[in-house]
Amino acid sequence: MTAKNDGRSGDRKHSADNLRHNIERHVITILGNDFTFPRKDTFFSGLAYCVRDRMVNQWLKALRSYYDNKSKSVYYLSLEFLPGRFLMNYVTNLQMRDDCENAMEGLDFNLEDLEEEEYDAGLGNGGLGRLASCFMDSMATLKIPGYGYGIRYDYGIFYQTIVDGYQVEQSDNWVRYGCPWEFSRRGYLYKVMFYGRSEPFTAPGGGTGYRWVDTESVMALANDIFIPGYANENVINMRLWSAVSSRDFDLQDFNRGDYMGAMESKVFSENISKVLYPSDEVVQGRELRLKQQYFFVAATFQDIMRRFKKFHAGFGEFHNRVAVHLNDTHPAISIPELMRLLLDDEGLVWEEAWEVCTATFAYTNHTVLPEALETWPVDLLSRMLPRHMEIIFEINRRFLKYVESRFPGDESLLSRVSIIQESPEKRVRMANLAIVGSHSVNGVAELHSRILRDELFGDFNAIFPGRFINITNGITQRRWLLQANQNLSGLLASTIGDGWITDLYELKKLVPLAGDASFIESWDGVKYANKLKLVKYIERKTGMKISPDTLFDMQVKRIHEYKRQLLNLLHVVTLYNRMKDSPGGSFVPRTVVFAGKAAPAYFIAKLIIKLINSVAVTVNNDPSIRGLLKVVFLPNYCVSQAEKVIPAADLSEQISTAGLEASGTSNMKFALNGALTIGTLDGANIEIMEEVGRSNIFIFGLKADEIGAMRKSRYDPRKYYLKDDELKRAIDMIRSGYFSPGNQDLFEPIIRSLLDQGDRFFVLADYRGYLEAHDEAARTYSDRNEWTRRSILNTANMGKFSSDRAIKEYSQKVWGIQL
Repeated sequence: MTAKNDGRSGDRKHSADNLRHNIERHVITILGNDFTFPRKDTFFSGLAYCVRDRMVNQWLKALRSYYDNKSKSVYYLSLEFLPGRFLMNYVTNLQMRDDCENAMEGLDFNLEDLEEEEYDAGLGNGGLGRLASCFMDSMATLKIPGYGYGIRYDYGIFYQTIVDGYQVEQSDNWVRYGCPWEFSRRGYLYKVMFYGRSEPFTAPGGGTGYRWVDTESVMALANDIFIPGYANENVINMRLWSAVSSRDFDLQDFNRGDYMGAMESKVFSENISKVLYPSDEVVQGRELRLKQQYFFVAATFQDIMRRFKKFHAGFGEFHNRVAVHLNDTHPAISIPELMRLLLDDEGLVWEEAWEVCTATFAYTNHTVLPEALETWPVDLLSRMLPRHMEIIFEINRRFLKYVESRFPGDESLLSRVSIIQESPEKRVRMANLAIVGSHSVNGVAELHSRILRDELFGDFNAIFPGRFINITNGITQRRWLLQANQNLSGLLASTIGDGWITDLYELKKLVPLAGDASFIESWDGVKYANKLKLVKYIERKTGMKISPDTLFDMQVKRIHEYKRQLLNLLHVVTLYNRMKDSPGGSFVPRTVVFAGKAAPAYFIAKLIIKLINSVAVTVNNDPSIRGLLKVVFLPNYCVSQAEKVIPAADLSEQISTAGLEASGTSNMKFALNGALTIGTLDGANIEIMEEVGRSNIFIFGLKADEIGAMRKSRYDPRKYYLKDDELKRAIDMIRSGYFSPGNQDLFEPIIRSLLDQGDRFFVLADYRGYLEAHDEAARTYSDRNEWTRRSILNTANMGKFSSDRAIKEYSQKVWGIQL
């Protein structure tokens, strides 16, 4: 036994020494730095290049196997990816942690310090992009041949600072010091065309053909970033496109003294990949958004065609080799783009091209909010993409003819399902286009899928029976438990083994331990250690000192009225009032943490951030409540911050208006890490409740059908305001300027939205039920053993919510890939 241990120890030392040597080599030969006195920044880059080296051969091997086996490949198109930091994700999945830590012996910094050297790759806005990144991890781990396609934004989602309580947006230059993870592929430079006109001509066979002429163009440059599977030597990649001008520099303009004009073409062309979601408040911003969507779609399909045509002359096998998945409607312009390529470049007749098209595409819907269902003006599309607009009109003509044959005389139905909205302005309904052009359409939670199937897209469900399915979202446990919560991962490994890393249902083995006193004590110790880490982080980021001995109540997500941060805040104000009214009362000490970004043009959401911070100033500085309540707003919420917040949470706020949250994934991340959920019967909350048990979650509020009924019966929020003294008091305090001394009317727009403009998201209707659920949560928290028992059971029953399960369902139900 001793000899074996010595051998393994020797192997580990050799491996660590080898890694240290390679880091030194990269620092010297790639960075041009002296390694005598290693610095954090250079050591990080040297390690990054070593990690990338390990992935390259595995990636090439995977690619060769796809070609050799003639595998069907998945092309996952998403305008957003939110991978966060790469280093620790790679180190975790490649099982390099021990080597890295050993290679750093004797240095003044450790692996966690190096992690802080990396900027988050903020290439997404929230759940949509993070879901895409979780899916890529699962595809790699399950060895599904796949690629993620998107845009390599120079500036990702904005960097949020808080100035005098207000959100201030700054550019997020995540590649200011370069990106050691990416390979720029100068060999894959594709021309993407815009504007011009569609020109008919007589084809050799006598029919009419079309060519797109007099266009403007920009070049798309491929940038590959690797995604390793967990402990399986399988690596896939994201291919992100950056815009490169086809005319870099006009020497004639420069020599005439027009220095700005000499660079104008380059600047305008490369704006396409500058910023994630340029502001749509101005015409130029809206036009740039559409350009972004077509830019990455056009480049992607040139890449798909290149790969497919290596081995195939015709397109009869296209759908058996290619599955294209549209992550929301942003890539829906793919449908007319593939039709254009098949019709105009490849010479297929319409019927053949359409059969290939619908067999290739699948579409995931992520919203039921009408304003979030994307539409584009016909005028804009006709000007920017004239040939595509012709194709969309023809798709619509044929589709409506088919509907008319199925449902004769129903003009209202034709108007509702038409891809073209006729009034008040002619617009292209991208969701309708995606549904018509895909063989599968899915929602992302049972409730969401039911609403799509029976309500929002009920007409399409009647036209295309069986096309609508549900695949509930999931998260990767490698990132959100193994990497983010090393304390809990260690406890799990020592207790039930590590099978859960690739089979999350293995957590069921925890169920018998939920009543074990010794295990409860260990579980509590893990949570407390995580809270201590978050306490230090909050002090470093905000200067605030909070106590780890309080209930950590967390709502961290995009700031939006339907997510109801305002409801949470009304509870905070009410709790504050109760504490002031009962100075000697018995209250559970509580720290309420908010984090999230509001869209730059979303006035009310930004005002809610200001209100949160104004309430925090008052509450945190009131000595009369004896520090029993603290309110924290963490600036610049991002993936790396979530990895610190989520493991420390006691209570997870999932309180969206029922029927409006498609799924949510933060609810899954918190529950996986042992937080108890307080939430409505919305999105995946329902399925979490079904898995963990009704007694292990705090459910409140109106159901989706009750919300619908109240909307029809003209819901009156003032009735709730007038009959509930605590609610009225809280709202009146905000309205009176209690939290905004010197500016009484500051929060009047929020009050008007609640009382005078219909309280669109039913905050007041759910207020009392929400308080009662919080009261129950506080009573439960007072019984530490009972709270911890429920915490263990939450983690134990989260097997369903792995992205591995979701990807297996997509593979079998949608993509036609057998695992």
